[in-house]
Amino acid sequence: MEKITPTDVRYADLASKRFNKRFTGKPEYILLPTSTREVQEAVQEAVDTKRRPVVRSGGHCLEGFVTDPAVQVLIDVSLMTNIYYDAAMAAFAVEAGATVGETYRRLFLGWKLVLPAGEHPGIGMGGHVLGGAFGFLCREYGLAADYLYGVELVAVDASGKAHSVIATREANDPNRELWWAHTGGGGGNFGIVTRYWLRSPNADGSDPYTALPKAPAAITTFRIAWDWKDVDETAFSRLAHNFGSWCHQHSGPDDPYRQLFSTLFLNHRNIGKLEIKGLATGADAARLIDEHLAAIAEPIGVPFTKQVEESPWLRFALNPFPELFQPGVDNINAKVKDAFFRRPLTDSQIATAYKYLTAQAPIGGVLGMATYGGKVNTIAPDATASAQRGCIMDVACNTGWIAPEGAAPSLDWVRNFYKDLFPGSGGVPVPNEQTDGNMINHPDTDLASPEWNQSGVPWYTLYYKENYPRLQNVKDKWDPLNIFYHALSVQA
Repeated sequence: MEKITPTDVRYADLASKRFNKRFTGKPEYILLPTSTREVQEAVQEAVDTKRRPVVRSGGHCLEGFVTDPAVQVLIDVSLMTNIYYDAAMAAFAVEAGATVGETYRRLFLGWKLVLPAGEHPGIGMGGHVLGGAFGFLCREYGLAADYLYGVELVAVDASGKAHSVIATREANDPNRELWWAHTGGGGGNFGIVTRYWLRSPNADGSDPYTALPKAPAAITTFRIAWDWKDVDETAFSRLAHNFGSWCHQHSGPDDPYRQLFSTLFLNHRNIGKLEIKGLATGADAARLIDEHLAAIAEPIGVPFTKQVEESPWLRFALNPFPELFQPGVDNINAKVKDAFFRRPLTDSQIATAYKYLTAQAPIGGVLGMATYGGKVNTIAPDATASAQRGCIMDVACNTGWIAPEGAAPSLDWVRNFYKDLFPGSGGVPVPNEQTDGNMINHPDTDLASPEWNQSGVPWYTLYYKENYPRLQNVKDKWDPLNIFYHALSVQA
């Protein structure tokens, strides 16, 4: 396997393949394996030469785990893209380099099926599934990790030997804990995933056409927008309150609105608009949307624009809400700070949001509030490594900038905004009656900083809650030399 060094014409493209341009790495060389055997060889050489390896699938890590300047060997699995039904495993095999969009495309065109995975079609499956993975269909079908039947991993044993291993959810599988760790334990912890096998928990897989959920026939999307200049603090507060109340009322697993997903974008006033974007599936999609907006948008008493469209599932899945993923979105520097909520934002938290979103500052930012729950909340917290199973929303403070001079004010704004949302719990969403920690697929290294996390609750409890000791045991067994690590990796 050829080493791609800085003198190779491909190096610049591969080295810069990352969503968040805030981080820059310069590995000694990059490898493009096409098989598990080649991944194993790549890892073995890195171990033998005492070089630090990392793996990359789609390049959408929000922190600098892959683009760490200390990384010497980058193993890019983006050429490992095969997707097929594996009769021997009675499940769909998806190699780690496949994207979310390609997975949607192959499952739909081949078998009329769907996996409830992420929103951006360019995300790599390799780092996505093992972090839990939620998206537009999670309320109806759950997390992608809930469909994980098996995983193939290249790991390194205590003697320094790289080897491949397969772990499944079968009760009698001696490697079952390794499978479990990949249902929400996060990437870069135990080894390099080369392949997943996916199957619904209640399916035996004997018929591939019933091994995963049926894809929706169509998606009905909606977009609502208010001009910020028309929204005062009372209207803003009512909007945020209505959205949170709706999520609280409709997060149950059997709720009739579980086929609806929406996100409230409380954009900074600099951006000019406040928005709701969402979708619904099924024959009653239009009614669900109308009732959703009647409960949230109409009582505000401020004029808004409304756009509703219906499109076939695959067309939507491969280009969802183009304005969110338009060209150029992958050329920004970003900081994302998310939190799980079990109860709506309080009046005080909404007032804090209004203060930061109307502050005179040269920044672009947003407080996003996404519906959650539904089928996600039918799984016991310890059945998978994704521990947050009683939440109603995923809430995130986000900011982005392009010019270097935008870094300091943007980071200062988003960090203090987030800290001030949780004044009673040390600046972070500790697991309690209202909040429930964080999602490892949205990593935030500030949670490991005593400056920004003054709660006394360690970062790993925020992500994994009571599941962390089990993850430590898996780490100790399968990566005893700690070959695979980053700023928020599991420590044995």
